[in-house]
Amino acid sequence: MMTATAAARQMFKYKCHGSMCFIASMSGTVYNSSKAAVIQLARNLAMEWSPIRKDGTGGIRVNCISPGHILTPMVLKNFEEVPGLREKWEAENMMGRLAETTEFKGAALFLLSNASSFMTGNNLVIDGGHTSW
Repeated sequence: MMTATAAARQMFKYKCHGSMCFIASMSGTVYNSSKAAVIQLARNLAMEWSPIRKDGTGGIRVNCISPGHILTPMVLKNFEEVPGLREKWEAENMMGRLAETTEFKGAALFLLSNASSFMTGNNLVIDGGHTSW
């Protein structure tokens, strides 16, 4: 929130229209309140900052990416500490595998570019499909 607000202040000051992309988690759509808060924050800020005002300020689109399970150093450490966790998560995923960090570049570029110029306040869920929901 603080980073987004600081960036928005400068964008408003210089009447710079643009886009922000927050990272939440697919768990925010199901059970995780802190990730749900990130998703809702993006929606709220989109509503406040997206309209272009008469003075030329605004025009800041705010969207969110909610990935599923990603192979990060922290997740790999969890796999070392919790036997069978990797297999469980892979089995619950329709693709039978977990995501690599590089698989989210395209989504981020889309949300930050003019390709999504009429998109704000949205949450893009990128997940291999959960079989347990």
